[in-house]
Amino acid sequence: MDPLSEVLSLLRTRSYVSSGFRAGGEWSLHFSLKDDVIKCYAVEAGGCWLAVDGIGERVRLEAGDCFVLPSGRPFRLASDLTLSPMDSKAVFPPALPGGTVTLNDGRDLLLVGSRFTVAGRHAGMLLKMMPPIVHIRKDVDQAALRWSVARMREELRDGQPGGALIAQQLAHMMLVQALRLHLLEGVHEPGWFAALTDTRLCAAISAMHANPAERWTLQELAAEAGMSRSVFAQRFREAAGETPLEYLTRWRMLLAGEELEVGRSVSAIAPALGYASESAFTSAFKRVMGCTPRNYLNKSKTRLPLQAAQTGRDTHRRLRG
Repeated sequence: MDPLSEVLSLLRTRSYVSSGFRAGGEWSLHFSLKDDVIKCYAVEAGGCWLAVDGIGERVRLEAGDCFVLPSGRPFRLASDLTLSPMDSKAVFPPALPGGTVTLNDGRDLLLVGSRFTVAGRHAGMLLKMMPPIVHIRKDVDQAALRWSVARMREELRDGQPGGALIAQQLAHMMLVQALRLHLLEGVHEPGWFAALTDTRLCAAISAMHANPAERWTLQELAAEAGMSRSVFAQRFREAAGETPLEYLTRWRMLLAGEELEVGRSVSAIAPALGYASESAFTSAFKRVMGCTPRNYLNKSKTRLPLQAAQTGRDTHRRLRG
């Protein structure tokens, strides 16, 4: 499995809402999101501006455009970004599946979209690896994403048997599709995505994902990338914003979290992830995840859903090779 697929396989989509939004005249809305919320939109008619909090880029959206906000950051949609924004909660009532909210006369914009949350104790950490805005510009790519949005809206509105499962699969498909297209654009801020677009760095990342139990050295990873040790270390840090071994440790701990949640012991997980002792593993886990493996499990308040257990079994198979 490639690195993008492996990371996204740890995100379990749930809690789906799909609706429409019409706006006219002068307006500006501010949307506050939880860290685990992903939004996917298609502009059916008209246009507006998009600004994500903490990001300097302002995006003009026109009919046909699609965009995904995978990082859970607050954002604004507006006819004019210089206007003082209104809290979106004042405009949007409790979500009505498949419904449409209208602001003012609704003649200047029609936006349809889907919102879903992602489950998993480490979802926040994974979403921080995602770009703040994925803007889909090519016609053929827009058509595919618009179809997914429209189909999810139909499934949630009609309430047919199996609709929840279809919505779940569509949500994951939209996220993967949007991020894959974002990767192909090839211009990214420093971070995990920037590293994936560099074919040599991606080779090293793929090696880490393929064999997390290997006791990788910087020299060995540089060889996977076909680069000298010093050039590889510098290029990886510049692209990814962290060292190769920091990335490796973080990936191992994400896998460890999945394994812990389905009942594997520290004594089994540690060697499967390349650690010579339980204490070394526990120290790394606490440094990356912010708590010990035992406390990580104690914080769980609900039982794992079936899909989470399946993800854990898939991870277990990967660790066994």
